Amino acid sequence: MLKIDHIRKQYQDFCLDCSLEIAPGRITGLIGQNGAGKSTTFKALLGLIDLDGGQIQLLGKDHGDFTAKDRQAIGVVLSDSGFSGYFTINDLFPILKSLYASFNPDLFRNQLQIFQLPLNKKIKDFSTGMKAKLKVLVAISHQAKLLILDEPTAGLDIIARDELLELLQKYMEEDEERSIIISSHIASDLESLCDDIYMIHEGKIIFHEDTDVLLSQYALLKVDEDQYQQLDKQYLLRSKKESYGYRCITGQKQYYLENNPQIVIEKGSIDEVITMMIRGEMA
Repeated sequence: MLKIDHIRKQYQDFCLDCSLEIAPGRITGLIGQNGAGKSTTFKALLGLIDLDGGQIQLLGKDHGDFTAKDRQAIGVVLSDSGFSGYFTINDLFPILKSLYASFNPDLFRNQLQIFQLPLNKKIKDFSTGMKAKLKVLVAISHQAKLLILDEPTAGLDIIARDELLELLQKYMEEDEERSIIISSHIASDLESLCDDIYMIHEGKIIFHEDTDVLLSQYALLKVDEDQYQQLDKQYLLRSKKESYGYRCITGQKQYYLENNPQIVIEKGSIDEVITMMIRGEMA
């Protein structure tokens, strides 16, 4: 569905060098701090920036061979883009119909009603949450095979986020060949939605794991100085010095449960992995 092989973009104080792959039928999360390279990666996928190297394959075709017709198979939400604030949603119907051969106005209108978005109100008068909902509904309105979603839940309250995530899950269930790549700083969104997670830091992918494996096999170890010195460190990913001793992250929880029953072992989470992979040191 999507394959990125060492795409590179050099700025004055930032260098992107990113590789990742998304299989059909999968929802993949891209996480990282602000400025880590998430939005730059998405802009590269869409041809919005010129690259210094690397290759991109979309829907089985090289990025350079992608045509305007091919692009109709992609739905996009970018965090820093949207429609003119002087448009109403009613103004968007003829625009979307002209842009996308597969635009489904009935589906679009039905989803607008579900999310209670007004048809005749100017978009500039929408709340942040209403604008976020509209961007996602537009992205899925033309039966896209691949959704590229950059922070789609930003600005939404917990109920609206849950509704939007449920919408994306239903969208995937309708066609097993569809795929989604989504970035979010809200870990719970990714834990409940994504099949796998990539972590990007300073322009490079530093971590990739299936979400089920992350939630079931990763753990946080809390040990004092003596316990840390005696600890088998071959399965530790990162360690961080704390006032009580050390905090460590591992992808082999069961190993430490069986061999170190005396130490504190807590269930891992995406938030913990982010913190430890960025702020921790190699054990």
